[in-house]
Amino acid sequence: MRSDEALLEAVRAKDLAAFDELYARHERALFGFIQAHLKDRAESEDVLHETFVVVLTAPRVQVQTVRAWLFSIARNACLNRLRARKHREQVPLGFPEPPPGAHEVLEHHQQKVVLASAVARLPDEQQQLFHLRAKGLSYAELSDVLAVPLGTIKSRLHELVRRLRQSLDP
Repeated sequence: MRSDEALLEAVRAKDLAAFDELYARHERALFGFIQAHLKDRAESEDVLHETFVVVLTAPRVQVQTVRAWLFSIARNACLNRLRARKHREQVPLGFPEPPPGAHEVLEHHQQKVVLASAVARLPDEQQQLFHLRAKGLSYAELSDVLAVPLGTIKSRLHELVRRLRQSLDP
């Protein structure tokens, strides 16, 4: 299995099989991250595709990790979409109805709604940090994506957890 960096170099050399492998490797995590921000499936799919078009067309840039670079591209595309939404005065869609089923499914959904509500009350900067971290980005990758020092990431995460605990405590 080739590393992300090796795949990116192959993509830059116009190796479409490498592109397919890079896409398959990161598509789910990126889509989940984008969907968490935009809350619109069709728009999220568009942003996901835009992200990978950038991979194909971007000039050679020095990246610390390909994964962090991909999330950075996706984050910027989400921010652009959200800005455009504000200009059109659109309201984001809410959470989908829970599927009918067992009590556990309902309880799990309720917990997700409570957490999502608590996250929605956080400042935008902390919401982005929450969603990136929830997608499994390391502290170093968060630092790269958000273009802030590692110590700042740690203190922001500490503050994020403190606020969520405060919000979720009965």
